[in-house]
Amino acid sequence: MGKYRFVIVGTGWRAMYYVRIARVLPDVFELCTMLARSEEKAQKIHDEYGISCTASEEECLSLKPDFVVVSVAKTAGPEIAMHWLDRGCTVLLETPAGIDEDTLSRLREREEQGQKIVVAEQYTRYPQYSALLKLLKKGIIGEANYLNISLAHEYHGASLMRALLGINADTGFSIYSRTYTFPTTETLTRYEEIVDGRVSGKSRTIAFCEFENGKTAVYEFDSEQYRSPIRRKTYKIQGVRGEIIDNHVYYLDADNRPAEAELEIETRLVETDDPNPNLSRFKEISRISFRGEVLYEPPFGLCGLSDDETAIAMLMKETAEYSKGNGDSPYPLQEALLDSYMAILMRNENKA
Repeated sequence: MGKYRFVIVGTGWRAMYYVRIARVLPDVFELCTMLARSEEKAQKIHDEYGISCTASEEECLSLKPDFVVVSVAKTAGPEIAMHWLDRGCTVLLETPAGIDEDTLSRLREREEQGQKIVVAEQYTRYPQYSALLKLLKKGIIGEANYLNISLAHEYHGASLMRALLGINADTGFSIYSRTYTFPTTETLTRYEEIVDGRVSGKSRTIAFCEFENGKTAVYEFDSEQYRSPIRRKTYKIQGVRGEIIDNHVYYLDADNRPAEAELEIETRLVETDDPNPNLSRFKEISRISFRGEVLYEPPFGLCGLSDDETAIAMLMKETAEYSKGNGDSPYPLQEALLDSYMAILMRNENKA
């Protein structure tokens, strides 16, 4: 099988994730080129990273990529994605699908016209969360009906929420939310560690999500939570026959006797020469098991990708196959639009 060929529109921090994936998995992906805003920027990217970069859309199209990654500011992403759809490309659009209802409606129309767009919602493909979803499908705690989730923000959180509770895109719901600001010590940004003890106001959104099938979720997320070592990501899932709290499973066995066990996560330390503290040192998951049964092994083998990059790589591969007509969309647009709409409601306090 040949490599999956792609073009990146954008040259920012997030776009570089796709560059790293292509470099780590050269037998799987081929980065044809990146598209920059100007020839000067294209030359700068080429000189700094040693990769092809151009300011010409026609050059990008002439390379006949399997898909085009649109990785720009979220306010501009949908418009740029629709432009590339009109040029006949399959588009993998960085989240969200849109930040207003009009944009979501216009994207729906594009799909109805037969254009192929995939929103890059990767969280259900994270090693830990994909293993958790497999465990839930086995019925270890029975049908899940309540979730308290503090794992990811807005549309990412909505995607995980629906997946963990088994909520399909046709299920009606109501959302009530509030956002608070609390003083928090800063520790780590996208680019650097902060060790001077500075304190600033950080937002925390709390939302109550009630679904028409009786299932309920409480969502909360802090703007510091992705990187801060003093803001832990956490969850609790309750089902008919037990609950799971942060990888610890409490359940009833076949004789209806109480039992408990852990999701066992094996990792290895990866160290790189990247100056970014988020990328210079991280753990790569090699296996996740439950009571001796393997629920996850790295789909590309141990190759030095972070959880986020591994999940994105899976989405890239599935998008390329979708583009070629070998399967359905890896993240149906109806679900992407719903998750983005739920995020809009979370931002609009006390809206149902």
